[in-house]
Amino acid sequence: MLPLKDILVVDLSQFLSAPSATLRLADLGARVIKVERPETGDICRQLYVSNVMLNGESSVFRAINRNKESFQADLKSDIDKEKVLKLIAKADVLVHNFRPGVIERLGLDYETVKEINPSIIYGDISGYGSEGPWSAKPGQDLLLQSLSGVTWLSGNADKGPVPMGIAIVDILAGAHLAQGIVASLIKRFKTNQGSKVSVSMLESILDFQFETITTYYHDGGEPTVRTASNNAHAYLGAPYGVYATKNGHLALAMGSIPVLGELLSCPSLTNYPEPDTWFTQRDEIKNILAEHLLTATTEHWLSILEPADIWCADVLNWDTLFKHDGFKALNMIQNVKMGDGFEYKTTRCPIKIDGEYLTSTLGSPAIGEHTQEILKELNAMDHEGKVENCCS
Repeated sequence: MLPLKDILVVDLSQFLSAPSATLRLADLGARVIKVERPETGDICRQLYVSNVMLNGESSVFRAINRNKESFQADLKSDIDKEKVLKLIAKADVLVHNFRPGVIERLGLDYETVKEINPSIIYGDISGYGSEGPWSAKPGQDLLLQSLSGVTWLSGNADKGPVPMGIAIVDILAGAHLAQGIVASLIKRFKTNQGSKVSVSMLESILDFQFETITTYYHDGGEPTVRTASNNAHAYLGAPYGVYATKNGHLALAMGSIPVLGELLSCPSLTNYPEPDTWFTQRDEIKNILAEHLLTATTEHWLSILEPADIWCADVLNWDTLFKHDGFKALNMIQNVKMGDGFEYKTTRCPIKIDGEYLTSTLGSPAIGEHTQEILKELNAMDHEGKVENCCS
């Protein structure tokens, strides 16, 4: 039995952050009903991240909204809103990521919903929180990265700010919301009390930097300084970085510089016996390493370093990664099927429980695909008022 079996989630969210949270809840066994506006649905179906289309809609929508049902409703329509409120009254969890003020105008704020369903777990994601001068700003991933300081941690010192090439803020915020919801469900099982769980994208990306921010506060407020070359961490000393080799690249994590000098037959590195120099003279150490590692292949260096238990790795692209036995052993790719029979490949949930992968063959829904089934359920609820899982 999946741990969240019989938990009903009403999902009012769009784009990526909150939908990634409800995806995780669905993978853990919850029934997620995605409420979408008529005709257009979640804007992510057409406009977000990628121009790669799967079955006529965005590939990222297909990836982030698999394993869910779709209920079509216009929240500005009194008739449709009444249907949604009836669904919310029977839900365990409600999730949204509207900007501050929008949910109040729709009449679906926590205080209103709590009157309808006192034990509900109410989860929301905002860009910058509900207070402060930034609260009305759009919660978009690149903008959050840019304001948060994280863009000054990647790339070399002369490259300016470098954002991550993935929507890291959205995914972190979604993970934090899912954590808060699961914790609140445990609290409800103990106390029978509902909770409001609030996450902001800004707080999520700041928490992501807990290591470097803590260092900053205890380093006299010194500015963040990246290495001039081969930077992989703004605060760690040499050899930490990615280096070109004769035929590819090699990643080196923490390690003793003199030991590396001996293993790699690079005498110049043995001139740095003191660990403090691996920080204060990391640029010149990295330059020596970079020049030396170009003289042989990645495979050659790995054959020396791995047996010596040095933290190192080949640097793979997706093409080489997906062909590797190490990737194949994880079974990370699953096939899912939509209601119209269209099939596509996507990643599975990364969590394993009692030795079992959490997989599902359900693809993303068409707009309003389950509306009539859900309405029939609401009209034929049993005496306990439970919404049964008709679509498993």
